[in-house]
Amino acid sequence: MKYREHFDRQVTCEDVWIPTRDGRTHLHARIWRPTDAETNPVPALLEYLPYRKTDWTAPRDAQRHPWYAGHGYASVRVDIRGHGDSEGTPGDEYDAQELADGVDVVNWLAEQPWCTGKVGMFGISWGGFNSLQIAALAPEPLKAIVTVCSTDDRYDNDVHYTGGAVLGIDMLAWAGTMLAFAARPPDPTSVGKDRWLPMWRERLEALDPFLHTWLAHQQRDDYWRHGSVCEDYTAIDAAVLAVGGWNDPYRDTVLRLVEHLPDDRVRGIVGPWSHQYPDRGLPPGPVIGFLQETLRWWDQHLKGEDTGIMREPKLRAWLNDPVPPATSYDVMPGRWVGDDNWPSPSVSWDERTLGGTGTGAAAPVLVRSPQHTGLDAGRFFPFGNASDLPPDQREEDGRSVCFDSAPLDARVEILGRPRVRLRLDSATPRAHVVARVCDVAPDGSSTLVTRGVLNLLSRHGRDRAVEWTPGTYETVEFELNGIGYAFPPGHRIRVAVSDTYWPWVWPHGERGQLTVLPAESALLLPVRDPASDEHEDEHEYEGRGPIRFEEPEQALPLPVTYERPAEATPERLVTYDVAKGEWTLEVDPNYGGSRVYPDGLRYEESARETYRIRADDPLSAVAVSEWTIRLRRGDDWDAEIMTRTELRATATEFIMDSRMETRADGETVVKRAWHRTTPRTSA
Repeated sequence: MKYREHFDRQVTCEDVWIPTRDGRTHLHARIWRPTDAETNPVPALLEYLPYRKTDWTAPRDAQRHPWYAGHGYASVRVDIRGHGDSEGTPGDEYDAQELADGVDVVNWLAEQPWCTGKVGMFGISWGGFNSLQIAALAPEPLKAIVTVCSTDDRYDNDVHYTGGAVLGIDMLAWAGTMLAFAARPPDPTSVGKDRWLPMWRERLEALDPFLHTWLAHQQRDDYWRHGSVCEDYTAIDAAVLAVGGWNDPYRDTVLRLVEHLPDDRVRGIVGPWSHQYPDRGLPPGPVIGFLQETLRWWDQHLKGEDTGIMREPKLRAWLNDPVPPATSYDVMPGRWVGDDNWPSPSVSWDERTLGGTGTGAAAPVLVRSPQHTGLDAGRFFPFGNASDLPPDQREEDGRSVCFDSAPLDARVEILGRPRVRLRLDSATPRAHVVARVCDVAPDGSSTLVTRGVLNLLSRHGRDRAVEWTPGTYETVEFELNGIGYAFPPGHRIRVAVSDTYWPWVWPHGERGQLTVLPAESALLLPVRDPASDEHEDEHEYEGRGPIRFEEPEQALPLPVTYERPAEATPERLVTYDVAKGEWTLEVDPNYGGSRVYPDGLRYEESARETYRIRADDPLSAVAVSEWTIRLRRGDDWDAEIMTRTELRATATEFIMDSRMETRADGETVVKRAWHRTTPRTSA
């Protein structure tokens, strides 16, 4: 990593209040810009988040915003209404108020004397989401965005549902996280010593756990269509640079955006990365000069300079070389490949019948997995931690029905979203089917390559629930997550099928069983022709040269001290109570822990997620999220937040229990508890 202290343009930083259209609520912003911008105006870049610029994202902000400012931009970090130091009360994620406020901020920035009138937006995860969504609202000054690890489909590619199934691991965990995050107070140094406590109390009284809303919408309805730009890609006028990682759950969005947006307004990059910016140096690498690459995007679309970025391939993707299974890789081996069109003419479909040579399973097979199948799935949101990625899949394979190819005669490279077609019958009206594709080495080790889920209730569309008629066969087909991967000669390609995947997928209310006809079922692989990039070996890609990125460069890091807990706990711990037949997974999400900031702020954070299930009982599933957060600065300020969220279910309804307690200087500010139930309509 190269750190820049000096830039061509001197940088100043100021905090300001930005008005919104209601005339009552102001959003708190931090603006880095060149000191001479009022006489030499610059475009503005906006990052718009609920995650608190004064503490939680401050280290990340210090890496990026001053760097952009030093290169001739006003880089702006705004707290969303009701979060951080902004006024108002928090709403649902990406609600109409949040997006309207975002449009107001874009227009306000464009009107400032130090701005040229052109604005860009960028962000990772939440900030990538609302960049896309505000771009779809098309405020006139917004000319370009950079969206990282985000989604165009809030129903089928987010933390709530996958393949029409409830995401047990993040439906609960993220709702619990956001309850704790939304309960954090404004900082007295920003809003004033007399204002922070009344502002905090107003927020706390307005809070309602997101979980209640998310589980009230178990099918794709207008609630999920709101903010899902896949509903109308033509609404986006801004130029879109979409960035994702093969180890991030949102990577398929990059593939969809480069497919559906016009060639002159979109470029995509997918690396091997986790849910992180690709210049942070967190595994898996390799890292790239992300800020320099985005600067090319901004200069092209906000300053009108020909940076050559629009002559890059429409999609640049990292093709992973085969690796033995591991929960973390410092650097993933492989190479960059480029395609000018997506879907690519270099990729063709290779259909492999599951009942073909080498499977020994042409007769019908029964799939009835134990309920704890999925404990080795790894983290839904890999964050660059040591236990994030799936370990050796042999135990998971043993809990599934596996269909293996013969040993490969030659290397097989895939790029895109594989599909699985299954001819099956379900013994129950409600069931799931889960497919994993693994790379099986000669020694028997099994590396997870990709996977997918289908709630059979949603097989005819995510907007409806159609129960299965037991005793009848149907053919279902569903996509797996996108991937770039090379299977080597001598290895086998395995398709592992299960009907459970806990805690990723919340189980239906009764124990089921699937019957699969292998001879009428198939794996469809998007195979990339290796001859399509032979010219790269000659150091030429259609006259452009090989795909390369600069080494990472950032502004000077914020001098933050990170504190390790006195008694460290495992990030992921699996235990089995033999007498009960109960499996427990305990997870420390490890978002950053406790830290001390240069202004004396001490931010303490601890969290624990717990998932329990008995191998033979789907109704035994329980998920719990617990958070403790404390913010204090000397003897002047001390605020604490404690939350607990629990989800369980009967055969007919979900049961949600949440509680929150907050304190200022040891005295209770607001203490609340919620109990809700909602029918299981399709989950």
